[in-house]
Amino acid sequence: MPRRHVTRPRRRRVPSTPTTILVTGLTVVAAAMLAAGCTVGPSHRPALITEGSASASTSATSPANSTALPPLETTPPNAIPWTDCTDRTRQRLDTPAPAAGLTFQCARLPLPLFPTGGVADGNVRVQLLRVGTGPTPLLVVNDLDGLPGTLYAARLAGQLPANILQRFSLIGIDRRGTGGSDGVQCIPQDDRSGLVGFNPTNPDLTNLLSASTDASDQCVLDLGGRQQALDTWNTADDLDQIRQQLGINHLNALGHGEGSRVLTVYADRFPSHVGRFVLDGSPDPARSGVDAASAQAAAAESTFTAFATACVNAGCPLGGDPRGRLSALVTRLDENPVSAADGLRINGAIALRAVLAGLADRSRWSALTAALASADNGNVDGLAALIRPMLTGSLYDPAGLDAMLASGCNDEPTRLAPAQVTAALKTLNGRYPLFGGLYGDQLLWCAPWPVISQPLPKPTAAGAPPMLVISTANDPETPQAGTQQTAQDLVSSELVAWQGSGHGALGRSACATSVAQRFLVEGQEPPSMTACPP
Repeated sequence: MPRRHVTRPRRRRVPSTPTTILVTGLTVVAAAMLAAGCTVGPSHRPALITEGSASASTSATSPANSTALPPLETTPPNAIPWTDCTDRTRQRLDTPAPAAGLTFQCARLPLPLFPTGGVADGNVRVQLLRVGTGPTPLLVVNDLDGLPGTLYAARLAGQLPANILQRFSLIGIDRRGTGGSDGVQCIPQDDRSGLVGFNPTNPDLTNLLSASTDASDQCVLDLGGRQQALDTWNTADDLDQIRQQLGINHLNALGHGEGSRVLTVYADRFPSHVGRFVLDGSPDPARSGVDAASAQAAAAESTFTAFATACVNAGCPLGGDPRGRLSALVTRLDENPVSAADGLRINGAIALRAVLAGLADRSRWSALTAALASADNGNVDGLAALIRPMLTGSLYDPAGLDAMLASGCNDEPTRLAPAQVTAALKTLNGRYPLFGGLYGDQLLWCAPWPVISQPLPKPTAAGAPPMLVISTANDPETPQAGTQQTAQDLVSSELVAWQGSGHGALGRSACATSVAQRFLVEGQEPPSMTACPP
């Protein structure tokens, strides 16, 4: 069936104001400030603040194209019919367990499949989870390929300061097609393994293209008209529908990684309903295709370097050269794949993707170290545990790869031919020998998928209040430069640059978390270009 185009309004690009500054070379500047023992500096240069330092003063005047932060609102009682789901949530988050003492409530809302018109009628059932006792809702939106948003909110609640949960109730949302929101399960298991486990050094892409084509065909058949509804544009509509059901005029929200893009699209479309938005990592709105793959590969390599350095400094069981040990392990697994206890077969490419999953979560670096040490001795169960959420799933938590492809390919404007991917692979493998080929392979994953009707607009959020944008120096999923580009493109934003490693800073950097706390609870904006130490 031919794909019908959904008409989306064109938006005028609003130029950045002087208060929106791209932080070029911020890592170098912050390092110099650390060496000099700087604390809070003037607003025209990066200000280094640490946990316990004096709070930053509120920025003076918002740009002409933005508005002031609105006051916090209280949602009316019983706006959404919540039911207790504490036991089920704890079972789903068994390792590591959610913080003790937290209770969870869940709800499932039927929302329009195409709120602004599309190829099919009907609803999508969106799963929500609430944690915290505060009267003001704070929506939490996660990546497509990470934990479902409900579970991410449940875990994040144990990492945030107590007064955030006293002022807000975190409401995690499983984005359409993920978790309990009519989770997508359309890719045959053999194709999942064929995509994720393809050897990135193999120049013959025939099998990779075959797996991509079959995955696309099966999902289009399985999802029908619903397939086109799985994208960021329609997810932004879900957020506004939830805002209305919560009975509030301004939506407060926290976006993690690629989930931040949902918030910037929302801010472009519904600027008068934006409350206090925190973007914890954000993909570069101007990059796609080979450029995006190269940026992610570079970030993954730098994150592994930070992991290896931390491991060696702590007395690493991988010896003095973790990179060399990993390369040797990958070579052995390519020659002789090993099965985990549950039967999941681990080859070199799957092992590398497991490492990427471990690198993204700074709190799991010790588990990643143990998994690599065990794999070196022939036991790949630890690596299997890291990659399993992407490859296998259950009724409540489908394999992450399916939604990642269905929604991610709808958002991706670039389609490359095999010859173009082959050329890109040669460059990426040469520049980034550990992870370049993995991101190169992914350039072919979307090749057979239906082309989107219109690319997502470059965000400006004109007319919305200032947003807090947090970048992480070594982030393998949303590289620092892309997050800083997002901050530059927004008409009004305040950038906080954490000089640490992993995917996202909230709950990991005391400094960045403290800045976010003051922004959310007190409406206090940090000095422009604030840098947080590692």
